Amino acid sequence: MAGVITASEPSWIGPFTGLSPRCFGKLVTAVRREHAADVHRGRPWSLPLEDRVLLVAAYWRTNLTMRQLAPLFGISKSAADRIIDHLGPMLALQPRKRFRKNTVLIVDGTLVPTRDHTVAEQSKNYRYSTAHQVVIDADSRLVVVVGRPVPGNRHDSKGWEESGAKAAVGNTMTIADGGYQGTGLVIPHRRRKGEDLPDWKEKHNRSHKQIRARVEHTFARMKGWCFLRSLGTAMSDCPRSSV
Repeated sequence: MAGVITASEPSWIGPFTGLSPRCFGKLVTAVRREHAADVHRGRPWSLPLEDRVLLVAAYWRTNLTMRQLAPLFGISKSAADRIIDHLGPMLALQPRKRFRKNTVLIVDGTLVPTRDHTVAEQSKNYRYSTAHQVVIDADSRLVVVVGRPVPGNRHDSKGWEESGAKAAVGNTMTIADGGYQGTGLVIPHRRRKGEDLPDWKEKHNRSHKQIRARVEHTFARMKGWCFLRSLGTAMSDCPRSSV
């Protein structure tokens, strides 16, 4: 059975992965490097590695079930299931352990509604959610750390440490909003009651706000991936993303 979607046609890559063909090629190269040490016994895969990576990304990014997705790639549902189980962990890359000199990071928390209530709690949106600390590189805007999920009613200042994000970042300069008071992160200047901030502090706050907005843009891109809706505690068993 011939498939409709293939990585050999670049026009399919963007809609189903959210990546440019160049970035998708880098991802495939990284997976191939890790896959080289994995000797697969038994029947060969029915799809080349590029198409298998595309299938996993399409499954995570869209609302398509495996029963719907498999015919698009010209394979059976069970074959699609095996590919996702095998390649999925390889696409969850390990977090960075070191950052280059003068790196500036940005952190913020985001709520992800989930059907798994073992960690989730009712949050300010009145839905059962898990809270996630997401750290990005201020320059490249790439995600470098995603902390372990914590209950959705947890304050960001507590979730920062409890999620493991603080330990992953170390002493690297990190920008955050005012909710991280007392954490040692770079936050906006606070106005005391009955006082006005001097002009230089107001200027710093405007600059801080403009830079910190980059993490909000990252959230918008991340939440385009439909598998985040079912995140829950399964994420605590997976390596943190560094994409």
